[in-house]
Amino acid sequence: WRFSFYLYVFTYGVRFLKKTPWLWNTRHCWYNYPYQPLTTDLHYYYILELSFYWSLMFSQFTDIKRKDFGIMFLHHLVSIFLITFSYVNNMARVGTLVLCLHDSADALLEAAKMANYAKFQKMCDLLFLMFAMVFITTRLGIFPLWVLNTTLFESWEIVGPYPSWWVFNLLLLLVQGLNCFWSYLIVKIACKAVSRGKVSKDDRSDIESSSDDEDSEPPGKNPHTGTTTNGTSGTNGYLLTGSCSMDD
Repeated sequence: WRFSFYLYVFTYGVRFLKKTPWLWNTRHCWYNYPYQPLTTDLHYYYILELSFYWSLMFSQFTDIKRKDFGIMFLHHLVSIFLITFSYVNNMARVGTLVLCLHDSADALLEAAKMANYAKFQKMCDLLFLMFAMVFITTRLGIFPLWVLNTTLFESWEIVGPYPSWWVFNLLLLLVQGLNCFWSYLIVKIACKAVSRGKVSKDDRSDIESSSDDEDSEPPGKNPHTGTTTNGTSGTNGYLLTGSCSMDD
């Protein structure tokens, strides 16, 4: 489900943005601001992203809790507030750049997780490597040099500072701080993968809660011979012993 959504919304974002002038020249994000028309395609893009982040906000409390639960909760809060705030203040042009850029790597992560659950280790490693490269390039390179440059400097030059300008940029800087934190974790996982020869359990996630109990089973007892009530091994139907366990 997540892979399908991320692939669809990123594809939609690229198809929408390639027809807009602000993709090729970010100064168009601020020309004639705030009197910029809100097109049907732009409205649909925003509502689609906002509804998805609201779903993540609620589903986080029913998913398996991981070590970075607080960070993810903060991320969802900031994302929802940032999308809503930019929509209300008609900063939707630059908002579409932020959304599309941050969606670029997510489909690769979900694909890597599916490869792990299917026990396709080499594919999992390859997809995770691709994810790491795209994530770090877009969020530590393109985002600050392209998006933050236009929100901090080009907007100041063309429109000038105004009260919501400070709030908007503060939220974007907070997002960039979260990007730095996750990039650190990704590099840490990649370094361990190189030393071990494969992607292993990541440093920020606790795998399904029952996995810890199964790891503590007495020697000689195979913890994976039984099935759960839904007929699948592990919690929520996921494999528990895959060597590549990642979650967004």
